[in-house]
Amino acid sequence: MNDDNTSYGLLKTLENNPSLSQRDLAKHLGISLGKVNFCINALVEKGCLKVNNFRNSDNKLAYAYLLTPKGVEQKARMTVEFLQIKVQEYKRLRAEIEELQREATQKGLLESIHE
Repeated sequence: MNDDNTSYGLLKTLENNPSLSQRDLAKHLGISLGKVNFCINALVEKGCLKVNNFRNSDNKLAYAYLLTPKGVEQKARMTVEFLQIKVQEYKRLRAEIEELQREATQKGLLESIHE
């Protein structure tokens, strides 16, 4: 997962779950705890995230990661960019599937698969 994907995943996840721990974020996104920490710090530096700390009932230090207006704008922009990328990937994949189906039909392979 590259840093843009990670940043987008963090912004998207934290928008709805600001109190998730970095460990939970790492599990949710399938990346290392170190990468989560690095990317959160980068998002804070860019002004996309604000970190509020508070003490929970177990008296452990906990954090809430809040999207700033800049973070909301960044997430919206990234959503559009990722949507455009995914639509292009979908079109390429669909064309590839159609070509493979044509080849398989011409060679009589699809009939044997469906029998």
